[in-house]
Amino acid sequence: MAMKASLQLRVGTQLTMTPQLQQAIALLQLSTLDLRQEIQQALESNPLLDVEDEFGEQAVSETPDDDWASEIPEELTTDSDWSDTYQDLGTAPAGGSGEGPDFERQASGQSLQGHLAWQLAMTDLDERQMRIAESLIDSINGDGYLTQPLEEIRDGLRTQGLAGLRSREVEQVLLRLQQFEPTGVFARDLRECLLLQLATLPDDTPLLPQARRLVRQFLEALAGDDRRLLKRRLGLDDAALDTVIDLVRSLDPRPGSAFTESDSDYVIPDLVARHTREGWQVELNPEAMPRLRIQPDYAALIRRADKSDDNQFLKDHLQEARWLMKSLSSRNDTLLRVGREIMVRQIDFLEHGEEAMKPLILADIAQVVEMHESTISRVTTQKFIHTPRGMFELKYFFSSQVGGGNGEGDAHSSTAIRARIRKLIQDEPPRKPLSDSRLVALLEEAGISVARRTVAKYREAMGIPSSSERKRLR
Repeated sequence: MAMKASLQLRVGTQLTMTPQLQQAIALLQLSTLDLRQEIQQALESNPLLDVEDEFGEQAVSETPDDDWASEIPEELTTDSDWSDTYQDLGTAPAGGSGEGPDFERQASGQSLQGHLAWQLAMTDLDERQMRIAESLIDSINGDGYLTQPLEEIRDGLRTQGLAGLRSREVEQVLLRLQQFEPTGVFARDLRECLLLQLATLPDDTPLLPQARRLVRQFLEALAGDDRRLLKRRLGLDDAALDTVIDLVRSLDPRPGSAFTESDSDYVIPDLVARHTREGWQVELNPEAMPRLRIQPDYAALIRRADKSDDNQFLKDHLQEARWLMKSLSSRNDTLLRVGREIMVRQIDFLEHGEEAMKPLILADIAQVVEMHESTISRVTTQKFIHTPRGMFELKYFFSSQVGGGNGEGDAHSSTAIRARIRKLIQDEPPRKPLSDSRLVALLEEAGISVARRTVAKYREAMGIPSSSERKRLR
């Protein structure tokens, strides 16, 4: 049979992760304190950047119609999925040169377990799977590795009431958790950790299949720098092998190490919520970020017609300065959009407190603002809003739904239920503390249907002793 050659044209769109777009996405992850440090480093290294005396909302003060600014788009999106990036921006290269911003600090002040537990609360799992996931989170170490064998976790859960639990069920939940970020967590060894990170890279990443094979079969040869064996077994020349090795060494062998166990002592609110005559308003904090501008004296020099090296140097730095300012402006726009939408959903909290908190998950906000859930996760982590009720991290306003079997009116957020349990215990008779069963009954009277085990879990999470212990302490 004769084969006929044909040419097919396929039209599609694909997000190109340029260094500038990576910068925009990475800036979105940073807390205000970390972002201030990045801006200070940029001011010290770029003579075209200047800061105005007052602080205020970021704005681009120069007109963008110069020839050398033509590459900057009118709108710069910071929205992308984690897998859109060549390297997960939540991790730091293990063998990098140290050049460029240190985006690893995006997780400072937050424990790894806390970050994973928050992602778990936003994940659709049934109660049985949730208990397995909680045990898996408890079993990881500070580097993000699963240190306890799955058989031991399975046996421990069986003794806690999960009768008939099989290893396959634990493995299925583990696969779900291995999709959490930072990429590479819940690995059982270095090989699996690196493979999880390689799995997030685009399929057209150069020499990706060879990198995966190296990690699966020849990590020991890489550690021993046995280039002859690697070239022979992988079928690569020296240049291609260098590319593969650089790719593997750019991965993070300790994905959990960016997280700490203590909260930051000092935070700056990114947003401010206040009540005015027109109602609740959410605005950017004018004191949070310095107002950047292009240094006018240097900018005037660029307008010369010569093509000297000095003039090209200034043009390059002007382009970098404009990209940074555009990225900061995009960051602020995204933060404000997400913050406003969150507070629209949680106005009852602003007016009545924790007990009025509504169920809210990442997908709810992502759908309205038309962004990826991973972008909402970036925006709400280590970003704070000042309200009349105090200072809160944006992700505080997300909580899973409990109940709600008969319609939206029956649904309650886990945060609201915790607050109600805390209030009931605070008001209980000192000599006759409320048992968990009694708390379940009181919540039922208030229209909240919740299991006794859930009440016990919430009580223990808040550090409140059992009724018998409270009676003894009093």
